Amino acid sequence: MTTINPYLIFNGNCEEAFNFYKSVFGGEFPYVGKFKDMPENPEYPVLEEEKDKIMHISLPISEETVLMGSDSSSAFGKATIIGNNITISINTKSVEEVTRIYNELSEGGKVSMPLNKTFWGAYFGQFTDKFGIHWMVNCELAEHKNFEKKHNKV
Repeated sequence: MTTINPYLIFNGNCEEAFNFYKSVFGGEFPYVGKFKDMPENPEYPVLEEEKDKIMHISLPISEETVLMGSDSSSAFGKATIIGNNITISINTKSVEEVTRIYNELSEGGKVSMPLNKTFWGAYFGQFTDKFGIHWMVNCELAEHKNFEKKHNKV
């Protein structure tokens, strides 16, 4: 099943905001990643003062909905401006489906991250469609699921 979730971008206070949301909705964060946790990439150098910012955090709200977020980073050239800090995140069960959605929704828009395999074990892409709406598409790859099962991280 394909799911759609809100993805919120913050200007350095993502962790504070998500702790607040957790106090409202309850639950636990299944993943909290900081920019320092990413493999180094010369194309996207992360400034020392940004390494402790949130790269990705998620908070399940229900079985169908996950609130996700991150801080903005100069490494990715994206300044947070209230109004452009919400992205729609689509998660699919197949590479074919994520590829189809990515190709069709990004047509005529501006790609900020081409669809590709990531270090977190997914196919992921990010773009702004021709109407100015920000999108992320993601498909968790089978080898990532198998790794988590093998290491009891499911």
